[in-house]
Amino acid sequence: MRTLLTPAGQEVLEAALALRPREAEFLAHWQALQRSFHAELARAALETAILRSEARAKYPFAEKLYFTRAALEQASAWEVAAYRAGRYRGFDTLLDLGCSIGGDTLALAGAVPTLGIDLDPLRLRMAWANLAALGLDRRASLLQADLNQPLPLGAFRGKVGLFFDPVRRSGGRRAYSVKSYRPPLEIVRGWLPDFPALGVKISPGVDLDELRGYEAEVEFVSLAGELKEAALWFGPLRSARRRATVLPGPHSLAGSGDQPPPWLSEPLGWLYEPDPAILRAGLVRALGEQLGAAQLDPDIAYLTAADPRSTPFARRWRVEDWFPFGLKRLREYLRLRGVGRLTVKKRGSPLQPEALIRDLRLDGEAERTIFLTHLSGRPIVIVAGSALE
Repeated sequence: MRTLLTPAGQEVLEAALALRPREAEFLAHWQALQRSFHAELARAALETAILRSEARAKYPFAEKLYFTRAALEQASAWEVAAYRAGRYRGFDTLLDLGCSIGGDTLALAGAVPTLGIDLDPLRLRMAWANLAALGLDRRASLLQADLNQPLPLGAFRGKVGLFFDPVRRSGGRRAYSVKSYRPPLEIVRGWLPDFPALGVKISPGVDLDELRGYEAEVEFVSLAGELKEAALWFGPLRSARRRATVLPGPHSLAGSGDQPPPWLSEPLGWLYEPDPAILRAGLVRALGEQLGAAQLDPDIAYLTAADPRSTPFARRWRVEDWFPFGLKRLREYLRLRGVGRLTVKKRGSPLQPEALIRDLRLDGEAERTIFLTHLSGRPIVIVAGSALE
């Protein structure tokens, strides 16, 4: 890494970038670079060029940054990191615990002066290069330290916030239990008495039962309709028990996570499919109350309402018709309307969309979306047009 940052290393990196390399063609590109450059330096430059290309999906300025593959896989999308950093505005100092290559440090330092701490010296060198590349090296500093040991936190005064990003992968495999994080989540109990303003990045697939002993807000974040990650917020950073946040926006819906008795209805004029952050946060019925919408089934997350309401927390469709599911009836219904293009969505149905489309044998120019679901435990199909945002 250090050699890659020298003028000679930058020359090799420019040559690697010019190849527009892909992982599948690594060997051919590496052999080409070795004709002009040292083999190991060529490898490092080529790996960086490939990772920068892959990182464009997460960072709008990926062409300036340095990565390892494992660090890139765990890093938050920039929109998520920037949103989360906003929670800390008004603090005097932030500590980014487990800063790795600095993906979150970049966002945090943009909001508040930040100290990044990590044990891996290579990742710290990358973090420093990344901070310098974005002109944030004067707003951040880095420290090599083991988070399992007592942290040098006594020197910090004023309003100090902590952000903890534990390692959630080992040997290329995800760690699904907070007890398997490195360090495990339990370590925060030793930090909280002196530094209660603490945020923790966790997996969005976390077992919520494992969090029952922590007095924290649990937030689930989606980006462009895809669930990205979750976070715990302690002390003064906590503002609810559960929160679903939808990006871009941000748009947040907070609640207790306690599900009130369901309001049930047959399909009405409009059908809503809640965002995955709403689903994961257990706020479907809270969203239903906001929209004046009912559920079709107490165990199904579709909502229905007579009148349309625009919301960032769900996609909506105008309901054309609905009836008990039957293959023959559905085929005849769609053929009479000249439907040849079909989108199949489902909740609670064992049918596979591709197999159903094949069995329907449709031929026509019209397009529909159908929903395979339950109405109070009975299988039904709902026919709709295209989604309205």
